[in-house]
Amino acid sequence: MVDTSPPTISPRREVIKQEAPAVFGEEPVEPMELDRLPYAPALEATDHVQLQQRYGLFIGGAFTKPKSNSYRSTINPATEEPLAEVAEAGSLDVDRAVAVAASAFSTWSRLPGAHRARYLFRIARLIQERSKELAVVETLDGGKPIRESRDFDIPLAAQHFFYHAGWADKLDFAFPKGRRGPLGVVAQIIPWNFPLLMLSWKIAPALATGNTVVLKPAETTPLTALLFADICRQAELPDGVVNIVTGGPKCGSILVRHPGVRKVAFTGSTAVGKEIQRVLAGSGKHLSLELGGKAAHVVFDDAPLDQAVEGVVNGIFFNQGHVCCAGSRLLVQESIAEPFMRRLRRRVGRLRLGDPLDKNTDIGAINSREQLQRISALVESGVAEGAHIYQPPCHLPERGFWFAPTIFTEVSPAHRIAREEIFGPVLPVMTFRTAAEAVARGNNTRYGLSAGVWTTKGSRILWMAERMRSGVVWANTYNQFDPAAPFGGFRESGFGREGGVQGLADYLELK
Repeated sequence: MVDTSPPTISPRREVIKQEAPAVFGEEPVEPMELDRLPYAPALEATDHVQLQQRYGLFIGGAFTKPKSNSYRSTINPATEEPLAEVAEAGSLDVDRAVAVAASAFSTWSRLPGAHRARYLFRIARLIQERSKELAVVETLDGGKPIRESRDFDIPLAAQHFFYHAGWADKLDFAFPKGRRGPLGVVAQIIPWNFPLLMLSWKIAPALATGNTVVLKPAETTPLTALLFADICRQAELPDGVVNIVTGGPKCGSILVRHPGVRKVAFTGSTAVGKEIQRVLAGSGKHLSLELGGKAAHVVFDDAPLDQAVEGVVNGIFFNQGHVCCAGSRLLVQESIAEPFMRRLRRRVGRLRLGDPLDKNTDIGAINSREQLQRISALVESGVAEGAHIYQPPCHLPERGFWFAPTIFTEVSPAHRIAREEIFGPVLPVMTFRTAAEAVARGNNTRYGLSAGVWTTKGSRILWMAERMRSGVVWANTYNQFDPAAPFGGFRESGFGREGGVQGLADYLELK
């Protein structure tokens, strides 16, 4: 049964309306545009999407019943209505998936790279052909706005398969011939914020380099991974090259520990990543981790303010803030703090929150009740610790998991909201006077995944990029990705890279 009881921590459905003292010359803003209330989904978007009532495990090129005979419901976070039942894999199911992948490896790894490339090209084209279906299911299962699924997630997923298909027959040019080879069976565990995109980031380089895969999607967003399994069948990918087992943390733990796995690739929380690293210590297995972040988004006094405001909004409110590299700490130079914050509040007040299937929606539903509770708890800690909260006036739908876009000012580096990853539409703001102070504050975190810099001075961009301890530094833009550009972090944001030739290296044994 799906628990539809209200969350124990309030998401502030009646939003605070400028109760905090005015900060940075705060001005009233127009009320946030609302979607239809009560919630009324854009049904026309789902006309051509047919979900099965129950999904099995994808092992050996076919969907099979789990040996555990256990299933769980995946729900629409915008309505709390069940979408489908999904199998829960147990140890016997994981054993079979790994065995099948190991058997397929002996053939797949020996295929000429040009032959492997053909399969990847087919998969890329099928993702494009089924893009509408995939985008709708991604939005239904995850709560993100359909515009983001349609224009960002699905096209970029296809690009990753196109890009890595191009590498499959060129590995000898990047790595010494005869001195590199695929690893074997790769276990891949992906998060719930970008299900199909994270799948593509991992499966595409693994297949291009000759490995076989057992992938576990997040338990709250398994549906596009299961649709991808059908795409593998359409592409006539050899049986067992890609296997998808669904389930919760127990399934992931069994997969990570399986002796038949040669590499683990994990994207998710830092806490889970640390546990995986402890489990695999001394095992000889390869490991790559892409974990959390608390990115500094730095705006200098010479930045074009309106463009920087758009970049900041995109950096934190894209995908409801469910982004590991989100610009979740805003650092504004003191001399422009007042005009910048006036513009930022005005822009945030015009964001549209509501039906994720409406193409005009900017902010959709929070992915799960648990995540909503975490966001609410951290926001309440910010209020309790003395930061000034601002949320645009709005009323949130009664059903589903929702949180209004939130800005905190008068934030110090000691506040929890400035230190911990919130993973929601919440932006703490701090100021700085000099570039050296911006670097010091930006690097004052245990994470090191990403950062952003807004300035018209090229020399300052290079100076900041050299000193920011982040795997990715964006200049005068944010959340721009390309399959050819390696992505990954430092410190507690993990290690290893995804994308580019550096990402290929993580799936090869270099002798």
